[in-house]
Amino acid sequence: MRRSTAAIGSVAWFVAVGGTFGCLLPYLLGEWHFHRPLPYWAVAQAAGVLLICAGLIPVVQAFAEFTRADGTPIPLAAPPHLVVRGYYRYVRNPIYVGFLAVLAGQVLLFGSRGLLEYTAAALCIAAAAVRWYEEPILARKFGAEYQAYRRAVPAWLPRLHPWTPGEQAGPAAGD
Repeated sequence: MRRSTAAIGSVAWFVAVGGTFGCLLPYLLGEWHFHRPLPYWAVAQAAGVLLICAGLIPVVQAFAEFTRADGTPIPLAAPPHLVVRGYYRYVRNPIYVGFLAVLAGQVLLFGSRGLLEYTAAALCIAAAAVRWYEEPILARKFGAEYQAYRRAVPAWLPRLHPWTPGEQAGPAAGD
């Protein structure tokens, strides 16, 4: 796939999926209004804004890595090789981790119990999708390379130091 096509596909996927599940659904659920459940909640709101911004960084960077690898995060237009650069050197699911950070930031920003429940549901759905859909596909497609990566890089809690392909490691934390 040409990089320009991959970039267009990645941006479209980011807007469609991220926009739908990160913005549109929380808005339609009526959870995008400010609450102040505790005194001094403004501190939590500021932390929420920071968490939203921090969560977008690995998501955007991961999408860029897919484009550099001549593919997209769209399963039908995946890169021809395993992407293990950028945030993928720290955690196997930086898009999900970043997205969950964005949702957690919204929980703090809006002070919403409904958004907390939505975030918990999103975590469960993401974990199930990774475990029973994405990992089996990656294992079939990339075999031993993916198994080595899976052993070295945790699924959900980032490593402190970046992994380098070929580096030996014990079982990954966070599985």
